[in-house]
Amino acid sequence: MAQSIELKASARSGVGKGAARAVRRQDRVPGVIYGDKQPAEAISLDYKELHLQYLKGGFRSTIMTVNVDGKTTRVIPRDIQFDRVRDFPIHVDFQRLGPGATIRVAVPMIFIDQDKSPGIKRGGVLNIVRREVEVICPADAIPESLTASLDGLEIGTSLHISAVTLPPGVKTAIQNRDFTIATIAGAKAEEEVKPAAGAATAEAGAAAAGGDAAKADAGKKAEAGKKAAGTKPKTVASADGPTGPSPMTEPSDRPRSPYPGCTRGNRWLPRPRACSAAPSRCVIRPRREPSGPRCSRR
Repeated sequence: MAQSIELKASARSGVGKGAARAVRRQDRVPGVIYGDKQPAEAISLDYKELHLQYLKGGFRSTIMTVNVDGKTTRVIPRDIQFDRVRDFPIHVDFQRLGPGATIRVAVPMIFIDQDKSPGIKRGGVLNIVRREVEVICPADAIPESLTASLDGLEIGTSLHISAVTLPPGVKTAIQNRDFTIATIAGAKAEEEVKPAAGAATAEAGAAAAGGDAAKADAGKKAEAGKKAAGTKPKTVASADGPTGPSPMTEPSDRPRSPYPGCTRGNRWLPRPRACSAAPSRCVIRPRREPSGPRCSRR
């Protein structure tokens, strides 16, 4: 059973964002106590005391007694909010617990007997699916943790919640299925992948060898054809160059402007530019009707 811890708090009259900020400027943390069919009570706690208690672990599954100006109330923490940048608590919520109350709480899982698992001895790895399990139990009998044994688990097997022995009066919140809490994963899957990878490598090597042989045969045939002809292939020179049109010259099949002032008549340009010739006298049809001294053409 989780132990009970006492926290000292003081009542605060103001609620809302402005009142909460005023409390934080005094190195205190605003909070609220609700539940058990009673009105909510706004409180404030010492920042250092609350933060140290949170760092101990198991904060949300620990029964606490809050002393508000001499009046004690048994509570359990339900939520704690932290600053997004500086990571310190800025608000905490407590649920009031009445006599004989039954609550829903998350309990941590502990895995033992790892040295007795054949799968882990063979190189397997414990894959934890659920580090906490939600249970429904009396407020006076909250278990500190649930223990699961890994004895006899092989690689590829799963551990379900039915294999965990629950304390008396404790039941899981999920009742309609036997959910998984851990698995043993490891070398078995890797051994199956390695032969497949080896076969793929062999097929790729065979294909590469076949491709190299085909290239060699083609090269030999080409050399034999050259020797039989006795002449070397000639390169036909043209105005555009031996390998095609120059990037700075216009192809011969493009229309040229007869006017020397037209920039499209001097060299090939990938994009249209201003033409000094009159748009009405240019032999290249413009894309749209000219609206001024500059015209756009294809």
